[in-house]
This record gives sequence, structure tokens and C-alpha cells, in this order.
Amino acid sequence: MKGQGKRWGTLGDSITAANGYQPIVRAALGFSEVLNYGRGGCPMTAGGATDEGATVNMAAGIDAGLDCVTVFAGTNDYRLDKPLGSRDGYDPLTFVGAYRTLIESLLAANPGCRLSLWTPLQRDKDGYDIVRPNAPGHRLGDYAEAVSALGREYALPVLDLYAESGLNRLTLPLFTDDGLHPNERGHARIAAIAIPFLERI
Repeated sequence: MKGQGKRWGTLGDSITAANGYQPIVRAALGFSEVLNYGRGGCPMTAGGATDEGATVNMAAGIDAGLDCVTVFAGTNDYRLDKPLGSRDGYDPLTFVGAYRTLIESLLAANPGCRLSLWTPLQRDKDGYDIVRPNAPGHRLGDYAEAVSALGREYALPVLDLYAESGLNRLTLPLFTDDGLHPNERGHARIAAIAIPFLERI
């Protein structure tokens, strides 16, 4: 989509809240406004101490007139031991259920908006990487695959940063400050992938 005169809302965690990739994308595609709904430290999934900032709950309060909405979540669900849930469930206390709730509520309120789902990036921080299972037994890649599956189910474009960003255990020191949070170079890499992705949808 061409961004000229269009408004973009970004949902997600601290990577989105940092407002690093958005200005680059906005400059390239010409969005008239970018609204940042990212909340640091918060997962997609509702419940617990992070409930207020959970992406599913943040989505309920976004501007209903947005032309484009991107959802970039999952790494905190893995780190905070949120269960994946059943593939067809709606329980907002599970990752899939919360994500499904978000998709359906957003599209019910704004069916004309171009909604896209972004998988989490690979990570290596605090002992949580792409190999270690969390308490429920899920690996980070399981959350990324759940995002891709939801995209297929709802015919929504998926930006597979987990598989295509080039951020991995060998390059994370170059693109992040701490093995998780992108530095300037990392945000530029995300933007470089997001620009053609958003342009084609």
C-alpha cells in the first residue's frame, strides 16, 4: 500500500515502543501519521501483571479509522511463559486466543484496514533463545509459527522476521544492544524488510 495520506497504527512490545523502525518506514512510504501503541515488557496475552499493556488489550483502544495496522508481538509471550493455547481457541489468557481475539475485534471495528502480522525476531537474552523451551514447553519458533498460521487462516499478510530478518545468534551482537532490543542498525534492518512488504499489500 502506498502510505500517502494514510494513517498507520503500530501494536507491539518494547521493540515497537522504541519508535525505531517507524520513522524510516514513514519517510519511505509517506504515511501522514503513525500512532505507536507499543508497550514495553508486555506480551500479546492478557492476564497477570502485564495485563494492562497486553497487546490484545491495547488493540481494543486504538483509533478505529486507521488505514494500516501492524502487530509485532510474541517474544514476551515466550519469555513470560504464556501458553500457546489451542489452535482454534479464543481464550485471551493464551497466545493464540489473545491473537485471534485481537484480529477479530480489529477487523470487526475496521474491516477496510490493512492488517498485517509480524513474527517475533530471534533472540538470545537472559538465557532465552531459539533453542530453550519455556515453562509450558514452547520454543520461540512455536510462537512465530502460530502467527504465520493465523495469517493463513484469516488471509492476512505475515512479515516473517523470525525467518527472514537475518537476525540470528551470530548477528544479534551487531543488530541489537542486548541480544533482544534492536539498535539503530537493527531498526534499519526491520524497516528495510517492512517497506517493500507494506508497499506490496
